[in-house]
Amino acid sequence: MEKFPITTAGYARLEAELKQRKSVDRPAIIEAISEARAHGDLKENAEYHAAKEKQSFIEGRIKELEAVISRADVIDVKSLACDTVKFGATVKLVDEDSEEESKYQIVGEHEADINQRLISITAPIARALIGKKKGDSIEVKTPKGGRNYEILEIKYV
Repeated sequence: MEKFPITTAGYARLEAELKQRKSVDRPAIIEAISEARAHGDLKENAEYHAAKEKQSFIEGRIKELEAVISRADVIDVKSLACDTVKFGATVKLVDEDSEEESKYQIVGEHEADINQRLISITAPIARALIGKKKGDSIEVKTPKGGRNYEILEIKYV
């Protein structure tokens, strides 16, 4: 089994979700199935079928989370601090064309969430940033064409 990198914060989020699924969601769906079963004929019972479908989703997610957690290589980002970009770095960039600033943290695949500005280490922008220093310019190929960014700041928090 191949291990993959994950930050301590990302690992904690996955463990919290697993605990929620096992201790709250699973018992709730079992109760919903029991309740729907009490309504009679299961062939035409929409509540029962919806609850069984939801149970399938919950159990699948539990298995997925357990697999991810068992293969995780937890990395303490604070111990990596240096002046180059690598896994776990929070990087502040400026688009050289529009002067728009943005900030991203480079994280593992299973914790990436663009809405929280967490980008996967396999993302094109992350791959372009790895090994670079403050003040360096990078070019990232996007579906809309190439974009050029300058690195303004690198932090390990």
